[in-house]
Amino acid sequence: MTVLGGTSGPVFVAYVEHFLAPLLRPGDIVVLDNLGAHKVQRARELIEARGATLKFLPPYSPDFSPIELAWSKVKQAMRAAKPRTHQDIDDAFDDAARAVTSADARSYFNACGLPAQ
Repeated sequence: MTVLGGTSGPVFVAYVEHFLAPLLRPGDIVVLDNLGAHKVQRARELIEARGATLKFLPPYSPDFSPIELAWSKVKQAMRAAKPRTHQDIDDAFDDAARAVTSADARSYFNACGLPAQ
């Protein structure tokens, strides 16, 4: 899902509704930072309706945020791709995001003190 501009509440709700929630299973934990868009009640309802739990990181704590490590890998791949157009950016981002493997995700969570299975 690509949008022009920042992540707003409605954008985050659309992401949760169409992409995240369908993948959630009872017992899953969704870890979020404290971006205002992440605190929209409708997003919480969609996540909890799937039997998942919502956990917020402490404010200003990038050392506990696995997504910071994932973004680092994505940004490195984006720089290497050197996209020039909006379509190039979309394509490079898709490739970069797919490069973050489930093994990467587990290691990022473990590195942040959040044991992953």
